[in-house]
Amino acid sequence: MDDQVQKTIAQGAKLLTGGNRIHGPGFFYEPTVLVDVPKESPAYREEIFGPVAAVFHVGDTDAAVELANDTPFGLGSSAWTKDPKEQKHFVSELDSGMVFINAMVASDPRLPFGGVKRSGFGRELGAAGIREFTNTKTIWIS
Repeated sequence: MDDQVQKTIAQGAKLLTGGNRIHGPGFFYEPTVLVDVPKESPAYREEIFGPVAAVFHVGDTDAAVELANDTPFGLGSSAWTKDPKEQKHFVSELDSGMVFINAMVASDPRLPFGGVKRSGFGRELGAAGIREFTNTKTIWIS
């Protein structure tokens, strides 16, 4: 993750806070916020697992959806709006396995969990997930 952050900064992103490993036992990293992230940088094109946020400014919901979908990944997405029309737009247009409106992406055993594109296939948890572990017998008599 540190390599991804440092390469993104070297490619022109602006670091607002963080951007350093925390030394000591374990693998800890400062909460990090990047802006002006170039399209070809790791923070734009790769999954970063850690406390790193790439912040983008867009003009409207169409631009937000276009930016969010411009990735080979699609585990979960989170959109924040009180406008019911915008909520429907995000739900129908975001290309991810899970869409959360006015909430962070989360895992709940009652709900299916999984992504699309390079973020997975199938679901775990919930009714859809339990079917992944069942053996169904098909019988055809003609």
